[in-house]
Amino acid sequence: MPSTAGNVDVRGWPADVGVLAIEVYIPSQYVAQDELESYDGVSVGKYTVGLGQERMGFCSDCEDINSLCLTVVNMLMERNALDYRSIGRLEVGTETLVDKSKSVKTVLMQLFEESGNSDVEGIDTTNACYGGTAALFNAFSWVESSAWDGRYALVVAGDIAVYASGSARPTGGAGAVAMLVGPNAPLVLERGLRGTHMQHAYDFYKPDMQSEFPVVDGKLSIECYLNALDRCYSVYRRKAEAHWQKMGVNQRFSLDSLDYIIFHSPYCKLVQKSVARLALNDFLAAQHCNMPHHRYTGLDAFREVTLVDSYFDRDVEKAFMKASEDIFVQKTKPSLLISRQNGNMYTPSVYGCLASLLSQVPLQSLAGKTIGVFSYGSGMAASMFSFCVSADATPGSSLEKLVSSLSDLQTRLDNRHSVSSEEFSHIMELREKTHHMAPYTPQGRVDVLLPGTWYLVSVDEKHRRQYNRQPLQPLHDDAPTELSPTTSSIGHPLQAVGHVKKTSQSCLENPKPIALEGNGEH
Repeated sequence: MPSTAGNVDVRGWPADVGVLAIEVYIPSQYVAQDELESYDGVSVGKYTVGLGQERMGFCSDCEDINSLCLTVVNMLMERNALDYRSIGRLEVGTETLVDKSKSVKTVLMQLFEESGNSDVEGIDTTNACYGGTAALFNAFSWVESSAWDGRYALVVAGDIAVYASGSARPTGGAGAVAMLVGPNAPLVLERGLRGTHMQHAYDFYKPDMQSEFPVVDGKLSIECYLNALDRCYSVYRRKAEAHWQKMGVNQRFSLDSLDYIIFHSPYCKLVQKSVARLALNDFLAAQHCNMPHHRYTGLDAFREVTLVDSYFDRDVEKAFMKASEDIFVQKTKPSLLISRQNGNMYTPSVYGCLASLLSQVPLQSLAGKTIGVFSYGSGMAASMFSFCVSADATPGSSLEKLVSSLSDLQTRLDNRHSVSSEEFSHIMELREKTHHMAPYTPQGRVDVLLPGTWYLVSVDEKHRRQYNRQPLQPLHDDAPTELSPTTSSIGHPLQAVGHVKKTSQSCLENPKPIALEGNGEH
C-alpha cells in the first residue's frame, strides 16, 4: 500500500532515524592490480602493497553514471519488495556528470513512472566524493522535519572514477550504493554528533567539461585529507565529550570509544594511515590531560610533534601505524573488502566500506555497537559522524535482515569477469575518445553485464541517452537470481508514524571505559 500521509501527527522526533537497507552495485569487470603493475612496468608491489589494492572494477562505454544509479535503485527496490509510492525523497550524490543541467535524479524518475509517484523531493548533490554524505544528511534531516510525510527517503551515491594513464590510474574504480532512510532503523544516525570541516583547496578538481579525468595535486590531496581528518575528529570528540558531561560523565573521547571506524577510501593504505593519524591525535590529546595510555608506551620521542608539521613525517607515520595496528585490524580492516577488490568508487566509497563491514563482521559482534564514519571530498568538504547499531540481532530483526542482504558481497566480487591489462587499457582509451560524443552507439560488451544491470543503448544527435536493462535471469541455469526480492522485505513506512516517540538513546549514552596504562584492554 502506498503512503499518502500529508498531515502526519509527529509529536517529537521520529524514533531511531537512520539506514534501513543498503544495496551495492559493483561493475561486472575488473583488472588485477598485480597484472597492471607488470603491464605498466612498475616495481612489483607498487599497487598491491604500496596502495593496498588487489583488483579494480571498471565500466566500459556501455555504462555511465545514469545506468549505475538506475541499476542500484532497481536492485534495492526489488530486493526489499518496496513500492515506488513509498519513496518521498530521492537524492543523488555524484561527481560524475554527463550533463551540466539535467540531474541523475530526474533520470531515475523513469523508474517511478509506472507507480504514478512524481511527488519525490530531492535532487543531485555534488562536491567530489562528499556528495553522498551530504545527500544522507539531507535525507536524515527531511525525515526529522515538519516536511516529512511518513514515507522513506532514498539516498544514492554513484561514480565512475577514471584517470589518465599513469601513476594515478590504479586508484580508480566504479560503483554505486543506495540506502533507504527512515525511522526505526537498525543503523541509527547519531543526533548532534557530527564534526565537519570545509575549506577551499585545489587538491583534486575537474575543470575540463570534455574530459572524465581530474586534475590532481597528489601531495596536496593527501595533506588535505589528513588535515580534514584531524579537524573533523577534533570537533566530533569535543561534541561527544560535551554530551557526556551533560550526563554527568567526565571522560575523554578516543578511538577506544568507537567499536568500528570506517573511512572514505581512495586506496586501502591511506585508510590504514588514517587510523594511525587518529591514534596520533589521541596520543597528543592524552598527554595534554595527563592520561597515559598503554598503547603509546615507547613513543615519548614524539611528544613535541604537531599535527600540522607531521603530514609527511615518515617516522611519525611508521611509529603510529605500529601502535595502532590492533585498532586497524579489529575496527577498520573488515570494512575494506570492496575497496581492496573494486577500488575507489568516489561518493559511494565510504558506504561501500559500511556495507563491507556489515558483511564481514558477525551479527552478534555488530549489535549495540558504534560505527564511526569519516567522509571526505576534495576541494574540500569532510565530516565525521557515527551510527549506533541496533542491539536487537534476533532472527527477523531489522538488523538481521540488513546484514543478511549483504552476505553475498564476496560472492559477487568473486563472480566478476577478469579482463587483461591490455584489454582494460583499450577500453579506457575508447571511453576517453568517445566521452560526450553524439550521436554515439556504445561498443562495450553487454553480455558480460550482470542480470538486472541497466546499460546505455545510444546517444542521439541531441545528446539524449537511451537505456535498457539486462533481463532478470540467472547467468547459469543452476545459479540463483541475484536481484530477486528477499523474503525479508522492509515493513510499511506508516508503521512508524502517528504519535511518534522521541528517538531512543544513542550508543554514546553509555560511554565505553577508556583503556588506561596497564589496563590491558583495547
